[in-house]
Amino acid sequence: MKRILLTGTGSGVGKTTITTGIMKALSKEHKIQSFKVGPDYIDPSYHNCATGVPSRNLDSFFMTEKQIRQSFKNGMTESKADYGIIEGVRGLYEGISPVNDIGSTASIAKALNAPVILIINSRSLVRSAAAMVIGFKSLDPQINIEGVILNNVKSNKHYLKTKEAVEKLADTPVIGGIVRDKSITMEQRHLGLIPAVEQDRIKGLIEKWGELVEDNLDLDMIMNIMNNSQPIKDEYEPIWSENKTKQKTKIAIPFDEAFNFYYQENIEALEYNNAKIEYFSPIHDETMPDVDALYIGGGYPEIFKKELSQNKKMLNSIKQFSDDNHPIYAECGGLMYLCKSIDNLPTVGVYPFKSMLTKKVQGLSYTIAHVEQDTPILKKGTEYHGHEFHYSKVEYKGSNKNDFAFKMKRGVGITGEYDGLLKNNTVASYIHTHTACLPEFAYNFTQTAYDNE
Repeated sequence: MKRILLTGTGSGVGKTTITTGIMKALSKEHKIQSFKVGPDYIDPSYHNCATGVPSRNLDSFFMTEKQIRQSFKNGMTESKADYGIIEGVRGLYEGISPVNDIGSTASIAKALNAPVILIINSRSLVRSAAAMVIGFKSLDPQINIEGVILNNVKSNKHYLKTKEAVEKLADTPVIGGIVRDKSITMEQRHLGLIPAVEQDRIKGLIEKWGELVEDNLDLDMIMNIMNNSQPIKDEYEPIWSENKTKQKTKIAIPFDEAFNFYYQENIEALEYNNAKIEYFSPIHDETMPDVDALYIGGGYPEIFKKELSQNKKMLNSIKQFSDDNHPIYAECGGLMYLCKSIDNLPTVGVYPFKSMLTKKVQGLSYTIAHVEQDTPILKKGTEYHGHEFHYSKVEYKGSNKNDFAFKMKRGVGITGEYDGLLKNNTVASYIHTHTACLPEFAYNFTQTAYDNE
């Protein structure tokens, strides 16, 4: 499987712009499968727009090495891709620990034996850029850095000087350089980039990124690196449980401007368990579909709170679905939506608590949770990994720990100690989950949906 991993020396070096541009440029003649390192929903939406193929996440906190390889293989096989292009997260070596690889881009590079291209913010750098490359190459000799891209160069003269320094002093080829240009940067929001699903103009911007890459990078060199990818270790582990719900069910999933944070493999795991996915919009549709269960992912309900609040028929239909004891699983934005209100605008009201946007981040962490009560997705006694990233809070006014399904061992959750509000057959938390770290998720959810028909 031919592949390449593009990563940076740190955050803000232009990884998403350059990587997405490469995906767009190469997609003209080749089938590209994209991947994103880490628990990210937004960057993959740009990849999707560039390639026309659903992007996938690779994460060593969620996945074993064998699962990382399985996820990569799944993506390449499902899309029948010619090449796999992986975008890293933060700096190459940044992860949970200051001394090991867990949660880092480096861990993915090693699990997949992937050749690496290092993107450098070369603003005001010449020889120091070479020093950075030498340092990154020497820290872990198992990482195969085969090329460098210089971003934010001042001029062609600056580029040529820095290229000479890197190639002669760090003995690493430079694939090209991108001149500073504010017009190619993307609008930011409190959780990062604006999701591509929201703005048609992003398509035009990605076209521009593709053209920029074609004009300034040596695509033949990138292709050559991928074509010479070394074999991947032939050891794999399933992403989800091989237990399978044999009966057919229907599961509703909201997907629109407000809700669009879903991992591709979570959806595939549900489909593997004979679930038919019914997509709908809590903003634009009148009521939810006629289904057996509801899975509400994260997104930006706080940005679209007025539109969500005004759709009374939809709010009532979801509240009734919960009252009728049908299984509902909700994450982060889904939790906010199921609360009494978002910033004092009425929402579904399964839970009698207010949710609100905050100026400061409330939770930004990988999480570990222990399941204290049975839920539609997990049974009591389970421990699982996830992540949280939210600029919101839920004003929990209760005092009963039995209101919660999850006790936090790592992370903040709703109260700092507990997460997973549980009522009827509905559970909602700030934790985002991936099927690799709770393999029974899809089986449990579809089986509960069938049992409640």
